[in-house]
Amino acid sequence: MPSASTGASTTVGATSSVRSSVRSSTAAVDSRLTPGGPGYRRMSFALFLAGVATFALLYSTQALLPLVSTDFGVSASEASWTVSAATGALALFVLPMSALSERFGRRTLMTASLAVAVTVGLLVPFAPSIGALVALRAVQGAALAGLPASATAYLAEEVRPKALITAIGLFVAGNSVGGMSGRVITGWVAQEWGWRVAVAAIGIIAVACAVAFRMLLPAPKHFTPGSLRPRVLARTVRDHLANPLLRRLYAIGALFMMVFGGVYTVIGYRLTEAPFSLPQGIIGSIFLVYLVGTVSASTAGRLVARLGRRGSLYLAGGTTTAGLLLSLVDSLPLVLLGLVLITAGFFAGHAVASSSVSHTAKQGRAQASALYQSAYYIGSSAGSTLGAVAFHAGGWAGTVALGLFAVLGVVTITLLGSHAARAQARHEPALAH
Repeated sequence: MPSASTGASTTVGATSSVRSSVRSSTAAVDSRLTPGGPGYRRMSFALFLAGVATFALLYSTQALLPLVSTDFGVSASEASWTVSAATGALALFVLPMSALSERFGRRTLMTASLAVAVTVGLLVPFAPSIGALVALRAVQGAALAGLPASATAYLAEEVRPKALITAIGLFVAGNSVGGMSGRVITGWVAQEWGWRVAVAAIGIIAVACAVAFRMLLPAPKHFTPGSLRPRVLARTVRDHLANPLLRRLYAIGALFMMVFGGVYTVIGYRLTEAPFSLPQGIIGSIFLVYLVGTVSASTAGRLVARLGRRGSLYLAGGTTTAGLLLSLVDSLPLVLLGLVLITAGFFAGHAVASSSVSHTAKQGRAQASALYQSAYYIGSSAGSTLGAVAFHAGGWAGTVALGLFAVLGVVTITLLGSHAARAQARHEPALAH
């Protein structure tokens, strides 16, 4: 019958329309990258290579400081500026770079950042003076700020939520591998051909990583350009800095990195002197200890589940303290054990603090993370410089004293956090009554 036929057609048409709508919606969700899907492996490998290039370049002179000192006839504190200038510039530029990535795109900014950084990296071996070397390293650090500012945002936009933690983990793995391998490679190359050839080797490796990164990284499909609105950015930053918990977490990240930066900037000087007198290649290989940090950082989640955030920070601080004290003994096995404990404590504390920032910030998480990274690299820059100054003034014991002072700061800030949490818990029941 006509009426029945018309109703059936309408029903079928409506059902078909709904199914088509569902399929379109699902397709939109499925267009984001996921493990096993097209483009995910290319994306992961591309960002892994970007992480390798970034951290190999950023810390390329750290294992070479004794040779830089000898070549230019400068002290440890002056040579340490080749590390401090790079990390300090990165700390200053990471927030502005995060704003630029909102306007011009994540892939565009990461490509431009790597292009500038590797170009400068090829100029670094020809630096005629310590001043020129420090200036080039500062430019390099400012350029590299575009990577941490954009990579996590790219992943958040282009990867399905369930795969995001794994994808970020691969990028962080690239960071640690780059930081470790850059120091190890420069140590062995410098032993044979000098620090300039060693830095040139890192520059060439970084060029290869940058080219492969640009060829492999899929074009973004979910990025929406935003406008550069300084007032909005300033308001977000102000709100984050007004949060007492975020301020404490930023300070903790900076203090932990001060210990780490100071120790690893100066350790080469300690091991080249008596009673150790180790060759440069062996000293570079000391940075394989970073693998311990990779393990401790990956277990931070389970640590927090068992001890809580503050308990985990106390444990990380205690582990770092034990390592600092052990490293005072003139025994190579004990010094190495001390480095293992310092590295494990630092990476665990850093993982707890950085993850707590993302958990605490309810809005403007990108800016909250950028502020943490700024504090983190300011701590690295301060640790590199102050650690070398302390070593010049009081030997390795001076550097250890600086590290112990920084750990005391971590413990004090954590205690203040515990006090604030108890006060708030007492205040809230009073309000309820």
